[in-house]
Amino acid sequence: MKQNLTILGSTGSIGVSTLDVVARHPERFTVFALTANTQAEALLQQCLLHKPRYAVMRDEAAAEHLARDLRSAGSETQVLAGEAGLVQVAEAAEVQTVMAAIVGSAGLSPTLAAVTAGKKVLLANKESLVMAGGLFMQAVKDSGAVLLPIDSEHNAIFQCLPVDYRGIEDAGIRRILLTGSGGPFRETPIADLASMTPDQACAHPNWSMGRKISVDSATMMNKGLEFVEACWLFDARPEQIEIVVHPQSVIHSMVEYNDGSVLAQMGNPDMRTPIAHALAWPDRIDSGVASLDFMVTSRLDFEAPSFERFPGLRLSIEAAKAEGIMPAVLNAANEVAVAAFLEGRAGFTDIPVIIEKVLGQTRQRDAKDLSVVIEADAQAREMAESLLVPA
Repeated sequence: MKQNLTILGSTGSIGVSTLDVVARHPERFTVFALTANTQAEALLQQCLLHKPRYAVMRDEAAAEHLARDLRSAGSETQVLAGEAGLVQVAEAAEVQTVMAAIVGSAGLSPTLAAVTAGKKVLLANKESLVMAGGLFMQAVKDSGAVLLPIDSEHNAIFQCLPVDYRGIEDAGIRRILLTGSGGPFRETPIADLASMTPDQACAHPNWSMGRKISVDSATMMNKGLEFVEACWLFDARPEQIEIVVHPQSVIHSMVEYNDGSVLAQMGNPDMRTPIAHALAWPDRIDSGVASLDFMVTSRLDFEAPSFERFPGLRLSIEAAKAEGIMPAVLNAANEVAVAAFLEGRAGFTDIPVIIEKVLGQTRQRDAKDLSVVIEADAQAREMAESLLVPA
């Protein structure tokens, strides 16, 4: 039986890779809906190629532009707009699988809608768990949704766990090893980091990603957010997860068991591998990714992360331990600081400084419901903006 698929964030790197895998298996997948923020032209081309029933633009003006162009091209794809449109295609009765690939906090509402509707949710939006992990995982439990991680690291951990995984202690696991490449500035003198430009920060040595997540990789905040996400996904305490810098990005993460065995998931650094794994799970399908050449991959290096070089890691681990609203505050401050850096309103090393100041000015409280999380997110953004140079 074919899976009807909604892709939230289809014009981003994860969405494009998902469509590449889907196109290789027309007998398995049908595209029900594609969504984007403002990239109307890119979404238009995707709609003409994949012929979804619905296309959604978060930006209403862009939606009108897209609808006009689709009509001119003779397309029958219907256009929806705004967050309501995103939620509609995420929870639609006809949909079995939702790829949640909207970057940042904007992806929380439609992703949660897909979970609440009991869908098979492929989670590439780590911010959903960082912001509202407890609420999110409870919704998964209550609805019976199937949650499959897409981040290469979390997908690797998932692949290394027992099929009937019920928690770290029950599975006999000693620790989870979360790997990260160290990004483009792993060996840059710390004194030079303040002068790094957005283009330099976005020049990742191994992965092709969007600019926001590329900056997160350069600061290793991406790994910090993944640390928080891993705690929720695998019901693990912060002290049960260890971050390991692995420059080659060949081992995507590892799980060490009590008997000393370490299971690692390896492969070329290509997001189509975890995407194909999750789309077909529990089956395996071709992803289009080349086989790993062990003769070329002649060495695998590992090192401990430097909290001096990557202070965002320390802040993320502290937020994970604090729980409550602190991970949401961490994420919000980071989103504002990264946007300011990309716009030239902040320096590279200002990013963790802004995050730490916002965390320090925030009073801890429980994330008892979504309204508390949304309020904390808004307040953190306002505080972060107040610390920046005006545009």
